[in-house]
Amino acid sequence: MQGFANKEALAATISTRKATFYSRSRSSLWTKGETSMNFINVHDIFLDCDRDSIIYLGTPDGPTCHTGAETCYYSSVYDALQGSKSNQERQVATTLYSLEDTISRRKEEIVTEGSGKPSWTKKLLLDNQLLCSKIREEAGELIETLLENEDKSRTASEMADLLYHAMVLLSVRDVKMEEVLEVLRRRFSQSGVEEKASRKKS
Repeated sequence: MQGFANKEALAATISTRKATFYSRSRSSLWTKGETSMNFINVHDIFLDCDRDSIIYLGTPDGPTCHTGAETCYYSSVYDALQGSKSNQERQVATTLYSLEDTISRRKEEIVTEGSGKPSWTKKLLLDNQLLCSKIREEAGELIETLLENEDKSRTASEMADLLYHAMVLLSVRDVKMEEVLEVLRRRFSQSGVEEKASRKKS
């Protein structure tokens, strides 16, 4: 990511080892992650040869971009010009991480503000029985689109509903979407039969 830092922001970063910047619109310091908890833990700081720009080298606690993407620089100009699928793949990941971030913020609001302004996500986060019933309901409706040979748009809509409710469950269980994706990546290298056999052994 890129941000503006003044002398005070740099001093704060050095002392706290959390990436800190200066907001020119608010005229105040801000620390990356102070709202989302996706802090950047700074290990080192580098100056360029002209000493007019710096790099914070650190490890993020979660997605760096506010969209939920791993990096703010996920849009390739060359991929866009060539119509590459890479941008589409990045967009898929960004959409999932963005949804995860929104659910996470609703969860934080419950802690900081109480139930507060009603939202469907907050209701689900606060009621495990309601959440589980909705997941069963949405899974059933997705299945029906196949059995009843419904329109593809209906299948996509029901899958979106199921995915959203499943991601709320992940948030309740404190499981990150990246953990789920990592499991899928590992499974790419083995057959379904082998994967199921390995689960029985463990």
